[in-house]
Amino acid sequence: MKRYIFSLLLILVALCAHAQDVQLHYDFGRNLYPDEEAGRQKVTLTVEQFKADQWGSWFYFVDLDFSRKFIEGAYIEISREMKLGSESPFAAHVEYNGGLNRFGSYQHAALIGPAWNGHSADFSKTLSVQLMYKRYFKSYDYTSAYHSVQLTGVWSTTFAQKALTFSGFIDFWRGQNANGHGQLVMLTEPQLWYNLTEHFSLGTEWEISSNFVYNTYNDKSFFINPTLAAKWTF
Repeated sequence: MKRYIFSLLLILVALCAHAQDVQLHYDFGRNLYPDEEAGRQKVTLTVEQFKADQWGSWFYFVDLDFSRKFIEGAYIEISREMKLGSESPFAAHVEYNGGLNRFGSYQHAALIGPAWNGHSADFSKTLSVQLMYKRYFKSYDYTSAYHSVQLTGVWSTTFAQKALTFSGFIDFWRGQNANGHGQLVMLTEPQLWYNLTEHFSLGTEWEISSNFVYNTYNDKSFFINPTLAAKWTF
């Protein structure tokens, strides 16, 4: 366990050195749903970076969940987009999702499909839409490999003389419930930031989901988990 935690800390240091921004979130989910989300962690550190080049762009984020004693887990999504023509808004999108927690791993998945990207002239408003084939892999006991499809929207807008930023994403995909039947999963995480300086922001994130939270307490499937957060943009 000590080796596992030390490895995660080394990864975190390396990622922070190249990050676009680092966010620290205090999550109220366990306070709102003490029975259904009794194991939800209250503190999450998010490291993310977007980097454009002449062929397209890279993006990744890493969520590190902390308890009082452990780094409970590290979840990562990393994607590459290749432009389909120098002036075309369309791109080919390839993505990998997965990670580790102190009990084993998250179920890993690979995605591929087309993307459409748009923005305002000054890039203060951006929008991306992706439609992807998604392949889940058998990552641990009680999971199975299966085919899926995912629709994703990502947005960001800065306004009020750059004082406020509203950003986030929404995903819809075909998941699989405990008896192996397919189900529609929805996850969105809108964020609102007040930009105190060019680099430092305070804000909130609201994780709103359906059929996403692992809940064995009852049949509740829709959850709203808000956070208070601080962000440093490099």
